[in-house]
Amino acid sequence: MEQTKTNTGALGTIITVFFFWGFVAASNGIFIPFCKSHFQLSQFQSQLIDFTFYGGYFMGSVILYLASQVLKIDILNRIGFKNGIVIGLLLSVIGALAIIPAVNSGSFNFILSAFFIVALGFSLQQTCANPFVVALGPSESGAHRLNFTGGINSLGTTLGPIIVSYFLFGSLKNNDGSGTSIDAIKTLYLILAAVFVLVAAFLYFSKKLPNIKSDEAFEPGTGALKYPQLVLGMLAIFTYVGVEVSIQSNMGALLKEPAMGGFNESMIAPFISLYWGSLMIGRWTGAISAFKISDAIFKVLTIVVPFIAFAVILFVNQVRGTDVSSMYPYASCIFVLVIGFFVGNQNPSKTLLVFSIIGIIAMLIGLFTKGEIAVYAFISGGLACSIMWPCIFALSITGLGKYTSQGSAFLIMMILGGAIIPPLQGKLADMPAIGIHQSYWVAVVCFAYLGLFAVLVKRILIKQGHANESNISAGH
Repeated sequence: MEQTKTNTGALGTIITVFFFWGFVAASNGIFIPFCKSHFQLSQFQSQLIDFTFYGGYFMGSVILYLASQVLKIDILNRIGFKNGIVIGLLLSVIGALAIIPAVNSGSFNFILSAFFIVALGFSLQQTCANPFVVALGPSESGAHRLNFTGGINSLGTTLGPIIVSYFLFGSLKNNDGSGTSIDAIKTLYLILAAVFVLVAAFLYFSKKLPNIKSDEAFEPGTGALKYPQLVLGMLAIFTYVGVEVSIQSNMGALLKEPAMGGFNESMIAPFISLYWGSLMIGRWTGAISAFKISDAIFKVLTIVVPFIAFAVILFVNQVRGTDVSSMYPYASCIFVLVIGFFVGNQNPSKTLLVFSIIGIIAMLIGLFTKGEIAVYAFISGGLACSIMWPCIFALSITGLGKYTSQGSAFLIMMILGGAIIPPLQGKLADMPAIGIHQSYWVAVVCFAYLGLFAVLVKRILIKQGHANESNISAGH
């Protein structure tokens, strides 16, 4: 891949793309219960927002793959990563603008169609932006830049619910939600469309930015699927994205339960923010390993960084007008995360197994308790998910050789899990015999498979002669 001197200005622009991926995805946690109430939807119907959004990611990847197979060329390599990002941004602009007439029409299906277009654009952006960031400077510092952009993505997931809640409900101090107006969403997406246009224009007209292309040979067919670690890994990515999204997408309905606090739509933003902030906590901590530091400093930072990230979450919510004192006990969950990092010892399969077990325990605590303990147990599922993407990805592509690029594309397609698992949990939640609380057994099953994958893939890689696993890289 072509190399260039590190371009700080370009990196500063690209991080806005990473920020808004997280911003929009996490904001669905606020938008879903809002639409459920406004359109009088069932829990299953409300989860069609995630089905549409993550289904758009999947369809975008499939369309690119099939088109490349038919034309026998790597389409993105032909147009270049920069142009691919620009096209993806313009697609998202169309989707964001389409939400305005969709809101005016009062049609939920129209809103879903607009979300699908936004997601198609995001799919193209994500496919291009990661290798683009790596190529913006020396290859040896590429992981550092990806860790940085991953941290910005997580910041977007933390701020998104808070900002969207403000647009929909105004001050959190107005806890009855009386000021709610769906027209407010039009202003938000008009602003998002404008930002996407500005970023696209900067990238397109900047003469200093190289239109980077990959020098990897195009591999037709599905040769990567002969590797069992990839096949199992595709299901693992499907399961991981599904459980990560489903925990928070169904949380709005969970929090409305009297046994869980009886919160209304205008009061759930801090909880959704804390959930996505939990992923930020883990990813910031995981990013430490990308830097060349002594073991002593590494251990200190592994303890300190998670609590710094937690302080950022508390600060953001405090500024928003939330009484964060009730969040202080959540520090005990972060302490468990720190222990998990030390036990995992930067080994992908071991780390994935440890955090899968943490996820199972957290979900079981949530299922067998009520109130604040249950709520924070379910939210801590974000801590369990935080480091899983890089572990699964690294394990799945180990030993693929010339099929590494193809295998990576197949793994990206499995973001489809975010479209399938949340509606599945929503369907169970709609059943009177199960309900929203007990529907979280879905998360237990998901974490159980991820733990099983960690065990199986370790054995497969050893059998293939890959005893030394890949190092954990940047978070998703």
